Amino acid sequence: MKLSIYFKKFFESSQSSGILLIVCVGLALGIANSSMAENFQNFLDQEIGVNLFHLKYPVSIWINDGLMAIFFLLVGLEIKREVVEGELSSFKNASLPIFAAVGGMLVPAGIYALFNYGTKYSNGWGIPMATDIAFSLAIISMLGKRVPNSIKIFLAALAIVDDLGAILVIAIFYTNQIDWINLTLSFGIVGLLFTLNYLKFKKLIFYIIPGIFLWYFLHHSGIHATIAGVLLAFSIPTNISKIKISPLEKLEHQLHFPVSFIIMPIFALTNTNITFTNGMVDGIFSGLGLGIIFGLIFGKLIGINLFSLIAIKLKISSLPQNSSWSQMLGVGLLAGIGFTMSIFIALLSFKNQLQIQDEAKFAILIASFIAAVSGFVVLNLCSKKIEEAEETDED
Repeated sequence: MKLSIYFKKFFESSQSSGILLIVCVGLALGIANSSMAENFQNFLDQEIGVNLFHLKYPVSIWINDGLMAIFFLLVGLEIKREVVEGELSSFKNASLPIFAAVGGMLVPAGIYALFNYGTKYSNGWGIPMATDIAFSLAIISMLGKRVPNSIKIFLAALAIVDDLGAILVIAIFYTNQIDWINLTLSFGIVGLLFTLNYLKFKKLIFYIIPGIFLWYFLHHSGIHATIAGVLLAFSIPTNISKIKISPLEKLEHQLHFPVSFIIMPIFALTNTNITFTNGMVDGIFSGLGLGIIFGLIFGKLIGINLFSLIAIKLKISSLPQNSSWSQMLGVGLLAGIGFTMSIFIALLSFKNQLQIQDEAKFAILIASFIAAVSGFVVLNLCSKKIEEAEETDED
């Protein structure tokens, strides 16, 4: 009986998913640098699916493009709910993550360009632009109630906009060819989904089936298919009434467990299996490594907070409710966790250049680790200062 209660509390805890994710990162790094590395990579490269509909892909693609679309669906649902009835329901609150994300993309890209202008690494300017939404949200979730919900929502919204920006950068600058027929069909399905919403269709099946086709056509268009999850989420009906559960809230509830305890751990296992090689350490001190590390850590921190400050000073936006600038600094650091999207852009930037790819991966790993630890520490210290101030006021 005690065991079942323990596991129930474990799975209901917001911190537990973050702990599980970190364990999976350690496990992945261990496997990648052991005798199992080759077998594990062969498994990830194994193609599964059906050729008939051009749906035969490596396991890694099914995870990064398929399962992660479900993750983006959940985050998109949470963002929409907050826009309709929560922390982002006012323009001042909703606009801040957009300004922050723009700054968090432009400044890191600029820092990288300063280090690598005119060199063989110059094409990698997009690497430090990306925030890994899964890992950043996992780290902040480990702080539990010590961080206000408004800050967590701000980070989620910022990371969504950031990832959409990264997807656009990939589509425009790093994609060789876009299939316009499939992209047009995708736009048609998006139109259908929002028409169903307008006509007040409530059953989730009317949205899920077109959503699957949306993923299929987007994937074949050459654009990163995870955006299908966000577009689908924004089309699903919700309501302001607290009495009746909306289709959005119903789906959100159903997805929390599988996303937190199945999809995200699998994602961590397959995307952090980085094998350390001799040249990796040397790459940290090259323009490539320094551009990535300084871009992700300082570029994100400066860009997010500078653009946020400008938006607030111009009275366009306002700080998240019950938050402080010191907490915003912590968020800026957490946004420097690059991982998957950064690695993906690195692979596209330096195709068939394995040594440079390895150096970029290691720099991303180092920068992401520093960003995660420093962001966690800053936010934790902020919460302690707030608690001490509240205790002093009570006395």
